[in-house]
Amino acid sequence: MKRFIAALLCLAMIIGCLTACSSEEKKDETATTGTSGTSETKADTKTEVSAPAPDEKKVINLWAFTDEVPKMVERYKELNPSFDYEIKTTIIATTDGAYQPALDAALAAGGDDAPDMYCAEAAFILKYSQGDASSFAATYKDLGIDVDKMIADAAISDYSVAIGTRPSDGQVVGLGYQATGGCFIYRRSIAKDTWGTDDPKTVQDKIGGGSGSWDKFFAAAEELKAKGYAICSGDGDMWHAVENSSDKGWLVDGKLYIDPKRGAFLDLSKKLKDNGYHHDTQDWQEGWFADMKKNGGVLGFFGPAWLINYTIGANCGEGDDSSFGDWAVCNSPIGFFWGGTWVLANKDTKAKNGVAELIKWITLDCSETGLQYYWANGTLNGEGGTKDSVASGTVMAKSDGKLDFLGGQNMFDYFVPANQYANGKNLTQYDESINSLWRDAVRAYTGGTVTRDEAIANFKQTVKDSLGID
Repeated sequence: MKRFIAALLCLAMIIGCLTACSSEEKKDETATTGTSGTSETKADTKTEVSAPAPDEKKVINLWAFTDEVPKMVERYKELNPSFDYEIKTTIIATTDGAYQPALDAALAAGGDDAPDMYCAEAAFILKYSQGDASSFAATYKDLGIDVDKMIADAAISDYSVAIGTRPSDGQVVGLGYQATGGCFIYRRSIAKDTWGTDDPKTVQDKIGGGSGSWDKFFAAAEELKAKGYAICSGDGDMWHAVENSSDKGWLVDGKLYIDPKRGAFLDLSKKLKDNGYHHDTQDWQEGWFADMKKNGGVLGFFGPAWLINYTIGANCGEGDDSSFGDWAVCNSPIGFFWGGTWVLANKDTKAKNGVAELIKWITLDCSETGLQYYWANGTLNGEGGTKDSVASGTVMAKSDGKLDFLGGQNMFDYFVPANQYANGKNLTQYDESINSLWRDAVRAYTGGTVTRDEAIANFKQTVKDSLGID
């Protein structure tokens, strides 16, 4: 009997030891993974964790509408030779609405040729992050990304997070890398000729920057007209400020809604045209680009940092007709944002680890070897590249936005605060289509072919006919 009791005591001691060991292992695991359950190791612990299961394939199908993100990925591979994934890139421009139908078909078809990683711009991101096609998207957490912590550490712009969050489960499925708060980008020489100075604070006061009103802007337009200048190239310049500062989007409770600020664009556009305050160009057309040159005769354009780098800079002219260095930035009368690209992953990707690595580097890495630091400082491909405003506030705080194109001005002094105006709650998945129809209706009104009421009625009917929205 005594032997039996002794055996029981021994067994109890063994079980106790095993339990203690198991408890310690759990503590180690918790210290390593944190509350999110990711496999990232904290800097202050040496506990090793098992590597994630290897990907089933080493090919990543990347879909985009420009070569911007594909070039980022190419650069990542150059910087990280151990990243042994083959990248198959499909680029389809948004011209004539070609990108979305092709992407939709590829996502629906699935299989090895389906997109593993894909891009969507502001005009249609909600379709893929919150709307009809959002069910294809993987959550960043499902990719193994400690997304909440990384968003906080990087101080990612709130609107970028809001736009990329899927309402059905409250999870982030897409983030951007740019911050696209908008300012007024103006010609120094024209400001000097009109008001005797090119100082941003003075010009800002003249156009009513930060006032929330267009009154001083039109007063400035009259002064510029007297000197032979236009205040902007076309009504499209003002439209982007109006559109993205509106309180509500085109749909409210499933019905077409014309926000009063967007409705007022009819009157703003007509005032510009009737008084000869602009050149009546259409954005992204030859006349608009021509107005960016030295002899364009236009004070300025509304836009984010990318408009300077990739549009005005590319069309500012050459030689004696170049406006390079003759630009500066100040606050817009109305705060707004314009554009941006969000990066998403396919929930069925068989290259989850590789896709997660790329997405983290592009959208969340706030170190000096992350995409956004390179992007903000123009060093992605070496010194002297273009600088841009990025989504991470942490990165922006340690970046230099001085540009020779702006006469040495630090554009981040204005673009960083401008991001606070960005509102991710006035977008819909139909923006690309409805915006185009609205702009057509406004041009018909300002051109005198229809009355104001007819323009609105025609717009509503066209939206119903083309999109089935009442």
